Amino acid sequence: MQSPSIPLFRFDNSYARDLEGFYVRWKPAQVAQPRLLFLNLALADELGLDPAALQSAQGAAVLAGNTVPEGAEPLAQAYAGHQFGGFSPQLGDGRALLLGEVIDRQGRRRDIAFKGSGRTPFSRGGDGKAAVGPMLREVLIGEAMHALGIPTTRALAVAATGEPVYREKALPGAVLARVASSHLRVGTFQFYAARGEHDKLRQLAEYAIARHDPDLAGAPQRYLALLGRVAQRQARLIAQWMNVGFIHGVMNTDNMTISGETIDYGPCAFMEAYDPQAVFSSIDSNGRYAYGNQPVIAQWNLARLAEALLPLMPQEDSKEAADRAVEQATAVIHGFPALYQAALLRGQRDKLGLADAAQADEAGDAALANDWLGLLHAQGVDFTLGWRRLADAAAGDDSLLRALFPEPQALLEWLARWRARCEMQGAISPEARAQGMRRANPWIIPRNHRVEEALAAASERDDLAPFERLLSALRNPYEETPEHASYAEPAPAALTACYQTFCGT
Repeated sequence: MQSPSIPLFRFDNSYARDLEGFYVRWKPAQVAQPRLLFLNLALADELGLDPAALQSAQGAAVLAGNTVPEGAEPLAQAYAGHQFGGFSPQLGDGRALLLGEVIDRQGRRRDIAFKGSGRTPFSRGGDGKAAVGPMLREVLIGEAMHALGIPTTRALAVAATGEPVYREKALPGAVLARVASSHLRVGTFQFYAARGEHDKLRQLAEYAIARHDPDLAGAPQRYLALLGRVAQRQARLIAQWMNVGFIHGVMNTDNMTISGETIDYGPCAFMEAYDPQAVFSSIDSNGRYAYGNQPVIAQWNLARLAEALLPLMPQEDSKEAADRAVEQATAVIHGFPALYQAALLRGQRDKLGLADAAQADEAGDAALANDWLGLLHAQGVDFTLGWRRLADAAAGDDSLLRALFPEPQALLEWLARWRARCEMQGAISPEARAQGMRRANPWIIPRNHRVEEALAAASERDDLAPFERLLSALRNPYEETPEHASYAEPAPAALTACYQTFCGT
């Protein structure tokens, strides 16, 4: 029997209210021994929540799913999706529940959802549960992305369940409480489009516009404009991924958000030695979601969104209007590479110390960046440290940068070109340029071996100290401090060569 509800959240549940029939109302599974492992104090404050209440025994019961808090309307959302290119007409929240929505201190609507809260009608044979390790991974990677300035869902809390979860072996169970701008996905639109339920598709599109692009409400071509906005957001997001070496690992259409936030940190990883073909996911045997493929896959996913929205786009019922809608939607999809390349180059110019160049040279700067990446690839240089030590070179000391290159002559030739380009900026001191570059080039990323060490300690020994130390370092990715120096070091090459990530389901 569930405990009496307690008022922890001020819910205002627009999805449940406005989209009746787009979900199944459901309740989280009861667990044996709810215990709070992690609470994001800064995020709780941002959401206007009471951290002390969340840290209490009652708070743990809520965050593990044993108590449904006052005002919550837990539900499993329906969606479809292309998974590794194959279409599944019904996926849905198989181990997740949208608990409700709150309005944060800045007036933004935020979802609060569970992951690992038990079976739902969409579970497709799974147990609906989650293990401690994968849920703490969501914390580490999500908070790292947030600190890097990359749009992302974030972990509010992780609660242990006191029950085992059975995968290859028995693992300690946990529930994640995740915060998102929304959980609307490309796959949400595909679900209703595939069924020919155009009234529901229109209702969903209107809801998405009201929530994420309210200035488009009532516009004559708002569904086309919605597609364009999603394309813009995804172009910026993927460019940011690429500029920090992030590999999502499972870019299915049900994992692409309408909001432009990164979602679902399953078999993800950060690249070490630069390699466009880098793949770490154990389930991506053909490299579909390799690092260098991510912009192309994003465009492919957007094409699937365009197909889903297409029935709504004609402004009149005629073949001419239908043909014109296809042309317009196609133009948005064909325009994505230019949006992405522009966003990528903006980030690269920041990383190269050319952000404030008085004389723009987009073609030349793009070539300079591409040649730099070619150098990193050819000589197996660590992506993160290569960029970071370039900032040292801007300050006048290229010794640490040269030490990263087995054959530095090619580097020296490139550095001469880069310095000549920097001189075109005019009166910017070397130290000012270096400081700007250090704000764009992180020193610390979630090094895969450090993540695995922290998760193993938590899962196998119930030792959260390595997780907490790593989290502290990841929250300050641009600051070089002695106490965090070990977190900036790459893994041994032999370890990276055989490293694999797993989806955690």
